Amino acid sequence: MNYSKLVTGTFAALFAGATLWAAAFFVQMERDLMTLKQQEKANQRRLDEALARLQEQQKYLEQLQRDPALVEQIIRQKLGYAKSQEFVFRFEEEKK
Repeated sequence: MNYSKLVTGTFAALFAGATLWAAAFFVQMERDLMTLKQQEKANQRRLDEALARLQEQQKYLEQLQRDPALVEQIIRQKLGYAKSQEFVFRFEEEKK
């Protein structure tokens, strides 16, 4: 038997196996990369939404700090406060 052909065949088989393994590895890495990019886009969208909500809340906070009429209105609406000489009427909704 010719040992050089056996050695060459063995190395060729090992090379082919390593090539297939590398190809499978890179395909899996590509899939993982695509998944991470999709997650990044979703996270960026959620971050943008959260930043927009934060900006709205900061504007509202500034209004509350600068506008006493707004504060009074909110206290009246949410807590049911009234000035002296005023009456507060509360109506309960009928349950269906």
